[in-house]
Amino acid sequence: MDTLQAIFTRRSIRKYTEEPVTQDTVHLLLRAAMVAPSAADQRPWHFVVVRNRDKLQAMGRRMEGCEMLQTAAVGLLVCGDESLEKIKGFWVQDCSACTLTILLAAHARGLGAVWVALYPLEERMRVVREELGIPDNIIPFALVSMGHPDEHLPGEDRFDASRVHREHW
Repeated sequence: MDTLQAIFTRRSIRKYTEEPVTQDTVHLLLRAAMVAPSAADQRPWHFVVVRNRDKLQAMGRRMEGCEMLQTAAVGLLVCGDESLEKIKGFWVQDCSACTLTILLAAHARGLGAVWVALYPLEERMRVVREELGIPDNIIPFALVSMGHPDEHLPGEDRFDASRVHREHW
C-alpha cells in the first residue's frame, strides 16, 4: 500500500478478530513510530506494549467509550516524557505525530486500529497509570487499540474547501 492510499483509506477500527498480532509486526510499528517528526529531534516518548488480556479488558471496562480494548490483540501506549524535551511544550505535538504514524503503519500492514485519547483526560490517565504502573513523571498520552479487523469501513473523502483560506483569512 502506498502512502497516499494508506492516508485516504485509514479508518478508526474498533472491532477485531481473535487472530494475534505478531511480535515482528509490533516491533515494526514501534520502529515506524520512532521516526515520526519531532521538534529539535527531541523524541520525548516512551512506549508500553500491552498484550495482557486482563489489563486490556480492565482498561476497556474502566474507561467510558473504550470498549474496543476488551477485544484488542494489543495496545500500544504512547507516553510523553517532559524531561526529554529540548523545547518545552512540544511533547504533545511530537507524541501526536508518533501516534498517527503508528495508525498509518498499522493500516498499511492490514491491521485495524483506533487512537484512544488519554491526555488531557485526568480520569483516563489515572486508569492507565494504575493498570500499567506508569510513573508519575511520565504522561500517558494515547493508547492505540489494535488487532486484525473484524469490520471493514470504506475510506471517506472529508475534504472541505470552505476550510481552506488562500494568502489571508
